[in-house]
Amino acid sequence: MTGMYEQVRPGIGHNQPDEYAEEKKHQKWERWAKKRTFVRALEGTYSHLYKALLEEKRVYSSRDVPWKGGPGQFGKSVISPQATSIIQSMESHIEAYAPGAYGQKHGHLNSAVFYVLKGRGHDVHDGRHIPWKAGDVMIVENGCVHQHFNDDPENEAILLVFKAKPLFLFMHLLFQKIVEWPPDKPPPGQESYKPPADI
Repeated sequence: MTGMYEQVRPGIGHNQPDEYAEEKKHQKWERWAKKRTFVRALEGTYSHLYKALLEEKRVYSSRDVPWKGGPGQFGKSVISPQATSIIQSMESHIEAYAPGAYGQKHGHLNSAVFYVLKGRGHDVHDGRHIPWKAGDVMIVENGCVHQHFNDDPENEAILLVFKAKPLFLFMHLLFQKIVEWPPDKPPPGQESYKPPADI
């Protein structure tokens, strides 16, 4: 007989072959298809942890992180609990969209802030059309189902994203779901698109 409060060892997440077959089909997006570290254990003495934190580097080059994904949308996770030891409260990643490309339609409980580094396009947030351009800062509110679109048929769009996702996950606000996967073919005429090498 199992009790209501009996502890069960956690499963292996996205590494389960059958339950996550759809994620496995999109394995070029590593974060959708493999087990990740969202929050690390904080272990040791206070003085040891404090010393280790002070010794961590403060500048991380996005050029050191490879682009993943494709063919129309690419991303790279620069700051996250699995990428650096210095921060656990937030994560930051960069997204690149080929001319005319768009990303997955998805939702998550954590909010997000996007800074548009380059390009123009629009988002759809819970059915609402929201235009954006380079220099804009856009907020995706908690629990919003959203999708990003590059409206420029000639030029790429680059977005810098900040999220407090690790904190939300630590508080068991876990829900995240992809409603519609990104296209597996690039926009017409963009078959050779590659994201910028200098970011």
